[in-house]
Amino acid sequence: MAAFESLTNRLQNVFGKLRGKGKVTEDDINEAMREVRLALLEADVNFKVVKDFIAKVKEKALGLEVSKSFTPGMVIIDIVNKEMTELMGGTQSKLAKANKPPTVLMMVGLQGAGKTTTTGKLARLLQKGNHKPLLIAGDIYRPAAIKQLQVLGEQIDAPVFTLGDQTSPVEIARAGLQHAKDNGNDYVIIDTAGRLHIDEALMEELKQIHQVTKPDEVLLVVDAMTGQDAVNVAQSFHEQLELTGVVLTKLDGDTRGGAALSVKAVTGKPIKFAAMGEKIDALEPFHPDRMASRILGMGDMLSLIEKAQANIDADKAAEMERKMRNAEFTFDDFLEQMAQVRNLGPIDQLMDMLPGMNKMKGMKDMKVDEKQIDRVEAIVRSMTKEEKQKPEILNHSRRRRVAAGSGTSVAEVNRLIKQFDDMRKMMKQFSSMMGKGSKGMKGLKGLMGKGKKFPF
Repeated sequence: MAAFESLTNRLQNVFGKLRGKGKVTEDDINEAMREVRLALLEADVNFKVVKDFIAKVKEKALGLEVSKSFTPGMVIIDIVNKEMTELMGGTQSKLAKANKPPTVLMMVGLQGAGKTTTTGKLARLLQKGNHKPLLIAGDIYRPAAIKQLQVLGEQIDAPVFTLGDQTSPVEIARAGLQHAKDNGNDYVIIDTAGRLHIDEALMEELKQIHQVTKPDEVLLVVDAMTGQDAVNVAQSFHEQLELTGVVLTKLDGDTRGGAALSVKAVTGKPIKFAAMGEKIDALEPFHPDRMASRILGMGDMLSLIEKAQANIDADKAAEMERKMRNAEFTFDDFLEQMAQVRNLGPIDQLMDMLPGMNKMKGMKDMKVDEKQIDRVEAIVRSMTKEEKQKPEILNHSRRRRVAAGSGTSVAEVNRLIKQFDDMRKMMKQFSSMMGKGSKGMKGLKGLMGKGKKFPF
């Protein structure tokens, strides 16, 4: 997760020093806390939030539990993990639900934070839970805002209510809510206007929409890349509007990520969702415990498993596993597997969910080149059905044809076929080693060899 890359690295260095110690003195703790404090401030976490956080961790770390523990370093990491989880809200905060539908969600925020896109993403998420959301286009000032919402609505097959840009947003919201009641929509998401900064007129309009629709949730959409500013914006909106929650966008951007750690402490309002990319389903419920785990470099296996369960067909996976075991794996299977992995989302985001990934040599700087994956797919798609099933028939002239068809070079085609062949051999050996205990793993290491690279 790019948002916390440098913070994660710094914290891991601090904890690395503590981990090896059999005994942790008060000086050790003070030294570690000083470094944690600097790391958090550098990640643009609010100054007061950092001060309180360090005080809490220190108080617990200096308590009895650390001095009596066999692994004091691990106990401190655990304390930091728990406190960081608390800082971001402790537990996942779910969307409110009205006693009598529809549940009304009002989206607010500055211009450019991603409100309209987030409105579409939220509707998509609700649809997955078998809900019928109605989107209300209440931003009449930004050119094309209404059109943008309509396009998003079409993309996910959700109705969009609009009265054009000549009617007042308050009237649009009132009429839209009535429309939802008449048409059995159980959720209403109101997209409102933003400004470049907070001003009287904007706030007055939002308050009026609030009065008319009595929303169950007022969600502030903030751009995580604006760091400290995001927190100030959240505070101002909260003072005027009484927020119920926050949605962080662009959390996959290469930022310092301080907003995620400060917003709850400053406004008292939980982060309910985080947007991790451009795609329409790139919005995830925000889990403070999993986020803390990611920040501390412990990975986020739970989210990875959930993603896999939602996106990977279990029967296909079992069949694939059988083919691999019996070395019946063809280029067709290879394509299918690539498609399943890509279904899970951008590959470098998946890597971030694996524990310790950023610590592995070379992995930290390894940028997964999606274009390379596209090229691999193009090569395979240029093969005939028979060639995909029996790669051994790919002679030189066939390889030339495949290269021409996929817009690649013969060298690239040769390399892929060689890698595929190596992979099949490896699977064969791997399956014969399974069940031979620890020798198996040694054999696998030998097999992997030095510098062998696979295309995915």
